[in-house]
Amino acid sequence: MTNENGRPNPPVTSPSIVLLTLARRIESELNAALAPLDLTVSRLGLLGHIAGVPGVSFSDLARMSGTTVQSVHAAVKVLAGAGLVRDNTARAGSASTIEITPDGSSLLQAAKKAVASVDDLLFGPAADPIQRQVADAVRAAFQGGAPS
Repeated sequence: MTNENGRPNPPVTSPSIVLLTLARRIESELNAALAPLDLTVSRLGLLGHIAGVPGVSFSDLARMSGTTVQSVHAAVKVLAGAGLVRDNTARAGSASTIEITPDGSSLLQAAKKAVASVDDLLFGPAADPIQRQVADAVRAAFQGGAPS
C-alpha cells in the first residue's frame, strides 16, 4: 500500500511486538544499571517483595514472582548468603518467614536510584516521544487517571 505521495505506508504495528521490544530494552538497561550493585532485575523484584511483605513465605514469594517455590528457595538462599534477607524459620519443617535486613534495605535504596536513572533515560524528557507516551499511559493506569 502507498499513500498519496507514492511512499509506502508504515507497516501495521502490533502492540504486543512493540511492548515486547521495549520490555527487552528496559530489562537490558536495568540489568546494566543494577550490575554494579550485584543485582539482577529478578533479584531486585524478589528483594522488593520481601521488603514490601515482611514475614512473607516462600509460597507467597513464588506466587508474587510468577515462579516456582524451588526457584524462590534458591534465590532467597543467595540473598541470605549475601546478608540481604533472613529466613526466620523456627525449626526445620516449619513455615518460613522471610524478611529484609538493614543491608538489604540499603541495597534496595541504591537500586531504586539505579531504576530511576533508567526511567529517566528511557522515559524522561529527552526520551523518544512514543516511549514517553507509554510511560504516561502506565502512570495514568496506576494512578487512576487518563493518559496525558
